[in-house]
Amino acid sequence: MNLIHDIISSSGWRRRVIALLGGAVGALSLAPVNLLPSIAVTFVISVWLLDGSLARNKRAPGRRIDRKALVDAFEIGWWIGFGYFVAGLWWLGAAFLVDADEFAWALPLGVAGLPALLACFTALGFAGARLLWSTGPSRILVFALSLAASEWLRANVLTGFPWNDFGMALGNHLALAQVASLVGLHGLTLLAVLIFASPATLIDARPWRERAAAPVFGMALLVALFAFGFGRLLLHPTTFDDQVKLRIVQPNTAQDENFVPERGKQILEHYLQASSQSSQQYPTGLAEVTHLIWPESAFPFFLARDPAALSTISNALGATTLITGAARMEAVQAGDLPGEIRKVSYFNAIQVIGTPDGAVLDSYDKVHLVPFGEYLPFSGLLETFGIRQFVHIPGGFEPGITRKLIEAPGLPKIFPLICYEAIFPGVIDPALRSQAGIIVNVSNDGWFGLTAGPHQHLAQARLRSIEEGLPLIRAANTGMSAVIDPYGRILGRLSLNVEGVLDTALPLSAPAPLFARAPLFAPFVFFACFTALLFALRRRRP
Repeated sequence: MNLIHDIISSSGWRRRVIALLGGAVGALSLAPVNLLPSIAVTFVISVWLLDGSLARNKRAPGRRIDRKALVDAFEIGWWIGFGYFVAGLWWLGAAFLVDADEFAWALPLGVAGLPALLACFTALGFAGARLLWSTGPSRILVFALSLAASEWLRANVLTGFPWNDFGMALGNHLALAQVASLVGLHGLTLLAVLIFASPATLIDARPWRERAAAPVFGMALLVALFAFGFGRLLLHPTTFDDQVKLRIVQPNTAQDENFVPERGKQILEHYLQASSQSSQQYPTGLAEVTHLIWPESAFPFFLARDPAALSTISNALGATTLITGAARMEAVQAGDLPGEIRKVSYFNAIQVIGTPDGAVLDSYDKVHLVPFGEYLPFSGLLETFGIRQFVHIPGGFEPGITRKLIEAPGLPKIFPLICYEAIFPGVIDPALRSQAGIIVNVSNDGWFGLTAGPHQHLAQARLRSIEEGLPLIRAANTGMSAVIDPYGRILGRLSLNVEGVLDTALPLSAPAPLFARAPLFAPFVFFACFTALLFALRRRRP
């Protein structure tokens, strides 16, 4: 109890260190560690630190909460968030070392600067909770609602960055993640905070029945989530379309070669050689494959504008259809004079290459680009200081106009997601979801080497399968490529930094779950119900 008292009564640098370490421990709940109880440490310490803030900044009866109390809570939340995000996103530093001569100077900005910014959203959640904080068990619900709201803001403000949302503590575990089919990632966040912050009330100076109410409710909720998920998985085994024979290629191309035009021919030959190999499932190699999937950043040239490369691919593929990541260039003429170009735009795309002539049958341009990775915000200002985006494209990529389905012969309609787009919940409009039968996610996590980053990316992409009820086929340059059924089961995967192929039949889609049909309405109703519960509890006793 002395340790708990020290946490609650801490101030100054001691409180900051406690918050920083408390947040960092929570990152152990993320992939690849997936230590679920660690997030309880973060949330319980958070509640106790806010309890200490209440004790230090008591308001007079009838007086509004003062600014000092809000600043106090904001500071606690910022240090909790900073610890969590530094420990969960440290691997971003690897991207700055791929082209170290140009970007190594900015490594601290990625490793500490981004977490410092993201922690501001966590701090807002703590400040919001402090407005309605009390000494009773209902403060756990206040904390859950406020922190879930701040995580929603993080996913949507300034283009959004929901990487390692607190809900992924549940989302990393297959049975517990199934409730995302009803309430999505942000619903998982609310549930995670409710469950894992609840043990904090066990030390309250109240009768045992009141102290135990929140933890008992939290444990019952956790058991209910597991029972729901276990039952859902048991009742819905994976089914396949055996007529579709997929091959995912993971070429493991070195990241520093992906943008060297002189290496284009060798890289293409490497892809074709890897694609044509025999395997246990397809002994004759590519001849048995109906659809071939290549990852993002496949070539250091513009495939659709290279007839020789298209011809080479067509000759090698035979009757196989290729779905691949590829940069796309679009030139706009200045006038009627041939060759007079007003603007050249570049897009990060997925393209469908058909046979027999290697034609581009369909294409999708990435809509949600990575800031500083694929384009440079405030480019006019930053370029004067010699700063540019990571991708070696003049001026960076342009965003696509709209999300769309693409079609490949022999496959159901495809919802394409390029790399970073797979981390956003509710990304598929219900009108498109009603027509789609598969998600294809191409990615290049080679920037991050043998770190936690690619593991976390795969875990977040898998949650999209559960939310949407669609199988997900994922091709990543250096890993982790995977085949995932519409309930989030990983049917096959390739490890990091290995070259190989993943052969599979096509998992069939499931009926659209509630979240897929109402990605905004379903979580809103869920949050509204818990808000109503909070007011009911507060009417009974604070």
